[in-house]
Amino acid sequence: MAAQFDDERLIALAARFERDDPRFARAMSTGRPSRPREYRRTGAWWALAVALAVLITGVVIPDGLLIATGLVLAGMAGQLFDPHRPRGRRRPYRR
Repeated sequence: MAAQFDDERLIALAARFERDDPRFARAMSTGRPSRPREYRRTGAWWALAVALAVLITGVVIPDGLLIATGLVLAGMAGQLFDPHRPRGRRRPYRR
C-alpha cells in the first residue's frame, strides 16, 4: 500500500518536472543533467554587459541620458540574477 502511494508521488513529481522545466527533465532521463532553469543566468550576464557598456559610454561621452539608461539597465539585469523571481505574467484574479 505504501509503495503504491510512493510510486504515485514519484510519477506526479516527474510530471511536474516535465511541465516546469522540460530541458532539465530530458537531461535527467539521459543521465547528463543540466542546470535547472532558475540557475541559468546567461541572459542576465549579457544584459549586465550591455548595461555596463551603455554606462561606460555615458561616462566617456558626458551624456546624462546614457548614464541614466545604463544605471536602469544595470538594475534590470540585477533582477535577472534572482533565482526565485516569478516566471511569466500572471493575470490578476477577477470576479
